[in-house]
Amino acid sequence: MITLALAGKPNCGKSTFFKAATLANVEIANYPFTTINPNFGVAYVRTKCPCHDLHITCGHCVEGNRFVAVNLIDVAGLVPDAHKGKGLGNQFLDNLRQADAILHIVDASGGTDSEGNPVGAGNHDPKEDIRFLIFEMTMWVHGILDKHWTRISRMSQGKGTAIQQGIADIFTGLGITIEDVRDIELKLKLDLVHATIEDLIPLCAEIVKISKPMLVIGNKFDETPEMLRKKLEGQDVVFASAASELALRNAAGAHVVHYLPGDDQFRIASEGSLTPAQKAGLSKIADVMKQCKGTGVQQAINRAVLDLLDMIVVYPVEDETHFSNKKGEVLPDAFLMKRGSTPHDVAFQVHTDIGKGFLYAIDARTKMRIKENHLLKDGDIIKIVSAAK
Repeated sequence: MITLALAGKPNCGKSTFFKAATLANVEIANYPFTTINPNFGVAYVRTKCPCHDLHITCGHCVEGNRFVAVNLIDVAGLVPDAHKGKGLGNQFLDNLRQADAILHIVDASGGTDSEGNPVGAGNHDPKEDIRFLIFEMTMWVHGILDKHWTRISRMSQGKGTAIQQGIADIFTGLGITIEDVRDIELKLKLDLVHATIEDLIPLCAEIVKISKPMLVIGNKFDETPEMLRKKLEGQDVVFASAASELALRNAAGAHVVHYLPGDDQFRIASEGSLTPAQKAGLSKIADVMKQCKGTGVQQAINRAVLDLLDMIVVYPVEDETHFSNKKGEVLPDAFLMKRGSTPHDVAFQVHTDIGKGFLYAIDARTKMRIKENHLLKDGDIIKIVSAAK
């Protein structure tokens, strides 16, 4: 399952975002290092369910919307010089190893300083927070490389390919290959044979970009001064109000409003049952949603998985006529797959033995056989035919 990690300085709203996305019971407070140990939860990618177009009922979606699970990790806040062990830095950076992508939560309101201490809205430049996380992760990777650089240089005996392989071996856990190292060397016009460890900081920055794609989320949109909003709009930032999302999910759970995560508006269930304070709070949330086209929380998760990681959703079935499994459950499974995946890839996702015994696949919509190397599209429904039982 895809794993996303929430990263950022203390008190930027990470735990509120995490709770809003997962409805997990986590501690939320207005001071640094509320989160010490990582929190693990399940969030969801929202996508259109095929049953809507097929005019059938699947029983696995909500109003034609399918929610596909992803792992979400909320780790301890990061402060400047975390790569040197300051704060909970080493623990934080180690927890990021298992993430496929990072949601960098930034306090867009500028109401907290670089270490997460409250300073009042507009008194800190959130653009500094965007730069500092990338720098800390780069220096973390650089520190790992530094520990091995003397050995790599000695054992390579001046051979560039051996150095490339040595670097790739160190970062195998981050998914880095020798081809990646070779491409980075060419892109940066580096000479790895004669490079010093200081020369390799740009290489480490590229390793971070490749291994940990990052989406910046400007949280606390509802508290952000107009000046800071304009500064962040040119930084490819997704704006969000995690507090608004959390309030809406709780209100929906109490049947006060009708709302699905990712909706651009909500509907009040019974106007007469609301207190003046509740009406005022919901009115404020409605204003935020008009500007953000939603609260931004579900939108950020979708963008990270579907755009940043370039994933599609594929639905495997056993009965292509009824779009079901052997038990008659319609569209029982939804798999997140890398764009460019094939039916054979899906077969391995279902089960290793199914993949090994793969024979062919059938497009359930057209009822036609498709090739092993056919490139799947988002929303495809396929039947895998395998020699495995």
